[in-house]
Amino acid sequence: MEEIIHIYHTNDLHSHLEHWPSIRKLLAERRRWHEEAGDDVFVFDIGDHMDRWHPLSDATRGKANCTLLNEAGYDAATIGNNEGITLPFEDLDSMYHEKDFEMLVANLYKQDGSRPEWAKPYHVYISKKGTRIGVIGATVNFGRFYEQLGWNVTDPIEEIKKCIEELKEITDIIILLSHLGIHDDELIAAQFPEIDVILGGHTHHILHEGKEVGTILLAGAGKFGYYTGHVTLKLDQEKKQILDKKAVLYDMNEEDQADDEKAMSESYYMEGKKLMGEVVTSLSAELKADPLQHSDLSKLLTQALREWCSADCAFMNAGMILRGLKQGNVTKFDLLEICPHPINPCTIKISGAELKEVLLQTMDEKWPHLQIKGLGFRGTVMGVMEYDGIQFHKKGNVRQVFINGQLIDPKKQYILAIPDMFTFGRFFPEIQRAEEKQYWLPEFLRNLLEWKLANAATNI
Repeated sequence: MEEIIHIYHTNDLHSHLEHWPSIRKLLAERRRWHEEAGDDVFVFDIGDHMDRWHPLSDATRGKANCTLLNEAGYDAATIGNNEGITLPFEDLDSMYHEKDFEMLVANLYKQDGSRPEWAKPYHVYISKKGTRIGVIGATVNFGRFYEQLGWNVTDPIEEIKKCIEELKEITDIIILLSHLGIHDDELIAAQFPEIDVILGGHTHHILHEGKEVGTILLAGAGKFGYYTGHVTLKLDQEKKQILDKKAVLYDMNEEDQADDEKAMSESYYMEGKKLMGEVVTSLSAELKADPLQHSDLSKLLTQALREWCSADCAFMNAGMILRGLKQGNVTKFDLLEICPHPINPCTIKISGAELKEVLLQTMDEKWPHLQIKGLGFRGTVMGVMEYDGIQFHKKGNVRQVFINGQLIDPKKQYILAIPDMFTFGRFFPEIQRAEEKQYWLPEFLRNLLEWKLANAATNI
């Protein structure tokens, strides 16, 4: 006799809810079909379901995403870095209190060494025919950021190893929910033959028919709900041995879509907009913004960046602000719309000689039109550079740099405030090399803009 187990999976939705009604419809229909045929069905999310660019996610601090997973009948999920390091401790710690599914995160702890009440390292499911299915969850080790927020994340591979040791004697199948990225998934597959299936995320990889590494099947469904993954396991019912594994992806642009998909997607957005209707300031005049032009608004945010971080100087790309603010009331939603990035302020300690080299690089003509993807950036182009506490003067053919009116001292140490994405991408080698970096969490740049606008309202 054969046993069939169906596993559906999503990953890296990033609060792109455009296809969520259709994903939910697909999952409901497939569960009904399979269960009518006597098969087991499990549905898992592999993290980064939430992203605070979406007003409903931002307004509810991810609790709405938990509700969506409940409504779609998910069996388990793990967290991604968007859940883990873009929320204050108390928001993540309360995000899953109303969950109807298992939260599996083997490598997340509180700083006292205890696990959060809402998470555990693994869960064992028992199929209708008695097959024991161990499911482990693990998330990417961005330890420095978790620590600043009050959490402790440990080496995911070491935690997976511990889980396997506990599970291999009490389960027939082991599945890993891995928000670690395709490279780590391949390493884990080579290291742990006890695992049967790795459902992956984080690197947004698309594996249309899965990928085999040794005896292990890897699966990944891209990003933004463009695909829903489906893994089918065929087992020998008596021996509890897997006879066949198959992975496919369903293109949600081509599947039978929910009739109300567009209306539902818009309703999620409008609900979030309503929740973020709090007025933070009122402008006596419009504040325009253009990534390719210097503007009062981008200058204001750069000034806020320096002041918030108590830095000597700051620079920021104008592409961080997607559009201007109209005259009149400004709401939290307005600030989210013009500055949706999950990018934090950062300061580095740097010598005057290195700082001058960085600042001269920022004047390169390539920056304004440079297109950026990833690193948390939600705009399109870098835009011109805005400066605060920094002045440039030409003396003959030499460009001189002044910090707060004083000629830069090559030997002096300066505190420079920047968006944190400049420490991740290969923009400025001197910034990447800097040993003393401080990330100002959990505030995003839009929080600094809100703070600055509220405090400067009488002067605007």
